[in-house]
Amino acid sequence: MRFPRTRPRSLAGQLFAMQVVLVAAVVAGCAFFAYVSGSGQAKETATRQVRAAALAIAGSPSVREAIRTPDPSAVLQPYAEQVRKDTGIAFVTIMDPHRVRWTHPDAERIGESFLGHTARALRGETFSETYTGTLGPSIRVVTPIRDGGRIVGLVSAGITVERVSSQVRAQLGALGLAAGGALALGGLGTYVINARLRRHTHGMNAAELSRLHDYHEATLHAVREGLLMLDGQRRIALINDAGRELLGLAPGTVGRRVAELDLPAPLTGALLASEERVDEVHLTADRVIVVNTRPVVGGERRGTVVTLRDHTELQALSGELDSERGFTQALRSQAHEAANRLHTVVSLIELGREEEAVGFATAELELAQALTDRVVGAVGEPVLAALLLGKAAQANERGVELVLADDSLIDDGALPATLPQRDLVTVLGNLIDNAVDAASEAVTGPGGGVVPAQRTGSRPARARVTVTALADDGELLLRVADNGAGVGPDDAAEVFRRGWSTHGAGRGLGLALVRQAAHRNGGTVVLEQGPDGGAEFTVRLPLAQGSGARKERTP
Repeated sequence: MRFPRTRPRSLAGQLFAMQVVLVAAVVAGCAFFAYVSGSGQAKETATRQVRAAALAIAGSPSVREAIRTPDPSAVLQPYAEQVRKDTGIAFVTIMDPHRVRWTHPDAERIGESFLGHTARALRGETFSETYTGTLGPSIRVVTPIRDGGRIVGLVSAGITVERVSSQVRAQLGALGLAAGGALALGGLGTYVINARLRRHTHGMNAAELSRLHDYHEATLHAVREGLLMLDGQRRIALINDAGRELLGLAPGTVGRRVAELDLPAPLTGALLASEERVDEVHLTADRVIVVNTRPVVGGERRGTVVTLRDHTELQALSGELDSERGFTQALRSQAHEAANRLHTVVSLIELGREEEAVGFATAELELAQALTDRVVGAVGEPVLAALLLGKAAQANERGVELVLADDSLIDDGALPATLPQRDLVTVLGNLIDNAVDAASEAVTGPGGGVVPAQRTGSRPARARVTVTALADDGELLLRVADNGAGVGPDDAAEVFRRGWSTHGAGRGLGLALVRQAAHRNGGTVVLEQGPDGGAEFTVRLPLAQGSGARKERTP
């Protein structure tokens, strides 16, 4: 006897049973969590309430005027009681900086010392604490009262722990009703949703749908780079998290056209191109990415698959490696020059000309120490100081004088920790490198040979780069000017474009990275004609409040 083959339970039926259990578990878990965290939430709400009251009282002009009177309690006591009744908090205590109360819910306590901590408020902070005072344990906030730049009093507003606990107990009954209603509503919603699911799955069982879902999820998560799929209309059909992060897109971009995404024009062109693109480097506002595209063709164009790789860190490290290589070459050259000078001093001594040897050595030391003293005295930021000294050595090897402007000043600690040192190296290092190239070519020419006098005209015989580094008025100013040939008006708008260079292929990324680093930190970069006729680049980066203020330096 053969039994009929049992048809697998429908996906909708399985999901309905599972979701009912899930909804019940979620509702029960939420109810338990709400019960456990209710006390903490009530305390947080009470803290916000008393904090708002304390800050409002501390900022009231009438409070400051009352403090100036001979008897502040006469005005402040009725005012504090009215605020306490209107806000429903337990107490409002206004006191002088020595903790002597001017107000208290119990008038007999006026004039006594405040029970609690005030040290942080006297330093200008607003803080909260749980402390046992005259009314029992309470959650309180203490904040200073300022009159101009001086702290003339303190305000403490609080609510008792007992009142907070009573509020939590009152909410438990409502929480039980809400949990029961949520369970019933969740069961009904689950039934409706699964009825629709039964119609849309067309009889597919759970194993088939699970297999399709697993393949889809595995594909997305297996690709660690950014993945972007475009349909035939150049709309985004799929994009993973890495792709959204690399392009700086919001989560709701699926279905939008690539041309509407406000991406850089070269990157948009690469995404919309009908031909294949391989390992193209593109710049966004904050990143350097490598783009590969491949069209999906099946009788007609059906879309494009795009992969994105992040090369921001690699590009930054490459720039730092180039700088380190330059520093090494400069140090090697300086060591060679130092050996020549030492041999000269030794030879003069052997010839019995000690005075000439001392004079020669002293002059060389003074010349080498002058720029070091100037940089160390004006730039207290060690990373920038080291960069300037290294770049000065590189420039000197190429016959370029690097000068630090007289108004340069960056005190130690003036730059906030939120301003990445790597971005500072990227900005200033690339600007100095370009300026040194331009200044040296003004005298030696692009090929490295000396330019004849009839070709140089009025160009200076000594190539020079002037650097200004100033942290003041809430911003960091980095300005690099050279006395080279400058940038023509037709090229001024193109110098920041990736790939623009006067040195041939494979160059032209430095200024693009400068603008990217400035944009990433909320700053600007401007190109103008310098005072010596060459190019002058000015970068302004905002600093945190107070971090860029000029400080008095001890002599």
